[in-house]
Amino acid sequence: MQALTFREDRTFTIVQFTDVHMKSGGDADRRTLELMEHVLEAERPDLVYFTGDVIEDKECDDPLGRFDRAVSVVEKRRIPWAVVFGNHDTEMKITRQQLMDKVSGYEYALAVSGPSDIAGEGNYVLEVRDASGRPAALLYGFDSGCMSTLPHVQGYGWIGRDQIDWYVRQSAAYTSDNGGTPLPALAFFHIPLPEYAEVWEREVCHGHKYENVCCPKINTGLFAALVEMGDVMGTFAGHDHVNDYCGTLHGVRLCYGRATGYNTYGRDDFPRGARIIRLREGERGFESWLHLADGTVVTEQPEHRPETR
Repeated sequence: MQALTFREDRTFTIVQFTDVHMKSGGDADRRTLELMEHVLEAERPDLVYFTGDVIEDKECDDPLGRFDRAVSVVEKRRIPWAVVFGNHDTEMKITRQQLMDKVSGYEYALAVSGPSDIAGEGNYVLEVRDASGRPAALLYGFDSGCMSTLPHVQGYGWIGRDQIDWYVRQSAAYTSDNGGTPLPALAFFHIPLPEYAEVWEREVCHGHKYENVCCPKINTGLFAALVEMGDVMGTFAGHDHVNDYCGTLHGVRLCYGRATGYNTYGRDDFPRGARIIRLREGERGFESWLHLADGTVVTEQPEHRPETR
């Protein structure tokens, strides 16, 4: 596995592609690939992170082949990349294990299955190292599941408590190794946490909310764990194609990506694109902006303030 390192200028740049929704070829897939090519050429990232729904399994003629088509844009540029799966990646024709087996065969893929004794495929942490080779930042990936497997709970799946316990152990170990100071960290998953709705209702947010937050019906406590451990500065989700806002709740910045794929629903006034994230070595915090299909770079988004109660 390739080591991720900060550049000589002490920066590390991530492109987040989300909801690519490759299906079975055609003009929509072509436009999606062109958008991804454009963003990668313009931003020259150190890492690409796919936050789920890279493909739409049940609509694909060849799910693994379409996944290959999507990620080959990154592979051919020799850019390290990671992925967490969404609810559409493995709906009918393939399993998460089959898709992760496919991922493991790529030269520049960093995603791994993760512990076999916890829920999901693809719970893992990536280290971004400094010039001396020591971990200087962490990137957590979580499998947020598909649909609820409980007959008495409807709706989307969630990040399980065993996954949260795994995160807490990882975080505590890195903090201990760093002399008791949490390392700056980010977290990536597909389905947003319930706190994504709360932050819009309670705090100043920047960006757009054109649909309801499609989060799980139950709250398993990942956000509380992030706050308590003190390492994760921001989280990045997809799933809701016409939301792209960020807001800070209890010190953690909750962010949506910008939907990338043309093979799925959207809005005429909401261009496809990608979110860009930049870390700086030795600093807590990060910069983020959007890069849209028409080449526009959006560094400042509209401000939303909660209603006065």
